[in-house]
Amino acid sequence: MNELFTRIISGVIYAVAIVLALWSGKLETSILFLVFGLICLFELQKLLNFRNYVSYFVYPIALIYFNYFNTYDEVTFLFIIACLFVKLLLLRDMFSLKGRNAFRQKKHLITLMYIVPSMVFLTLIPKLYPGYNTYILLYVFVLMWVNDSFAFLIGKHFGKQKLFEKISPKKTVEGFLAGFIFTIIGGIIISYFNQTLSFYNWVVVGILVSVLGTLGDLVQSKFKRKASVKDSGKILPGHGGVFDRMDSIIFSSTFVYGFLFLINHVS
Repeated sequence: MNELFTRIISGVIYAVAIVLALWSGKLETSILFLVFGLICLFELQKLLNFRNYVSYFVYPIALIYFNYFNTYDEVTFLFIIACLFVKLLLLRDMFSLKGRNAFRQKKHLITLMYIVPSMVFLTLIPKLYPGYNTYILLYVFVLMWVNDSFAFLIGKHFGKQKLFEKISPKKTVEGFLAGFIFTIIGGIIISYFNQTLSFYNWVVVGILVSVLGTLGDLVQSKFKRKASVKDSGKILPGHGGVFDRMDSIIFSSTFVYGFLFLINHVS
């Protein structure tokens, strides 16, 4: 009971920090995700038993450049492609039966092109809309929290079929399906409160958040399994590190931003 209470309190503090930053505006949002990103970089490098100091300089520069300067769409597109390449590489290694291990062999690439662009893309989602619309990003986080909450609750109480036991023994198919269904329902509900995106686009965002967020959680679980640790850090009691809380949104951010970027330019 004490552990559950601690988990709830630290989770609420984490969520309130995000909501307050998004409500306050662009500068506060940038600062919060700068701090979160640097912590995630530290925790990831600790899991990889690797130090890449360059990433600590590249991340603030990229965050400032993409958020506060006019950038060419071609540059943004290349940034998306580079980040997607790394994420697909991690997925390939996670599902591979041949023992490939980008986790060990490509640490420079992972530390530089996994956390850095993913966190930058989170801060760029509001920039796609007039007035730096932080409500869009807030609703993306809400969908992620819905997915995580229902996957955890249903999986814990009703889950029997393991989703990917070799990497994450506690994840179940029932939990994944519950998270997926309720996230889509969440997207439908959000579409009635926020018409910036259409009904169908909110549903697509919900699907991306649920499916890719789950994959991101599995990728992070493999990082931890390779490092033989339970959590990426200890900064959030009951949850572990910031990377433990943001693994899903970090992985899905590039896909969500890429989708919103595409529909904005097509329309």
